[in-house]
Amino acid sequence: MDARDRWFCLVLRFKGHNDHRRSYRFRRAAFQDFSYYCQKTMICPLCSTPLNHRLDDTYFACRECQGVVMDEQHYLTSDQERAHYETHVNDVHDVRYQQFTAPIWKYILANFQPMDVGLDFGSGTGPVISKVLQDHGFHVEQYDPFFAPDASVLDQPYQYIFSCEVIEHFFHPRAEFERLVQLLLPGGALILMTHIWNSNIDFQNWYYRKDPTHVFIYREETMRYIAREFGLEIHEMDERLVVFRVKRT
Repeated sequence: MDARDRWFCLVLRFKGHNDHRRSYRFRRAAFQDFSYYCQKTMICPLCSTPLNHRLDDTYFACRECQGVVMDEQHYLTSDQERAHYETHVNDVHDVRYQQFTAPIWKYILANFQPMDVGLDFGSGTGPVISKVLQDHGFHVEQYDPFFAPDASVLDQPYQYIFSCEVIEHFFHPRAEFERLVQLLLPGGALILMTHIWNSNIDFQNWYYRKDPTHVFIYREETMRYIAREFGLEIHEMDERLVVFRVKRT
């Protein structure tokens, strides 16, 4: 029985007990266990809600933002994470890879001009979207904590920022979204590709769940929460693509 279970059992026993001395002992033990529970309970990194509902041994389901959060006990080290990414074969000249990322670059080509400056956030080992856009004359900066770590590109504003298969790797999604929104100009777009989970997907056997670097998985409700929290409008959303726009003042 873990601390949380002992806490609930003690509360139930205390409610039905009338002996003052034993009730005091129960209250003190319950307080001690509750304090221990609060120290050990993981907090949702997006909405700061205590996580106490498990989907399985690896993931929690947040009741507030509806995010699916990996238990931090299963986090990889930074070296392990980088080594995992380096196994990805992302050839920017691969037509199939270009087509996989097409929802992002097609949206940008349709909604922005070459003089608009964009940021490829989490560009990875093969920044294919940057290449496609640059081939069309677009100006795109790149940032990746492992493979393009020049943080000076995070000191300027952008008309659009895109991330392809990146946000599910955010250990601190609230801080990351705050940073991205602050980098966008009024009316700017945050264009994201990830796989949104819904209850029709068998979570236990889902390929997204099996990736050890997927520390935060999103539902549609999570995306709506993000929009509310950061003053964004949802311009498009389907199971693979989400486009937020910054409200014009």
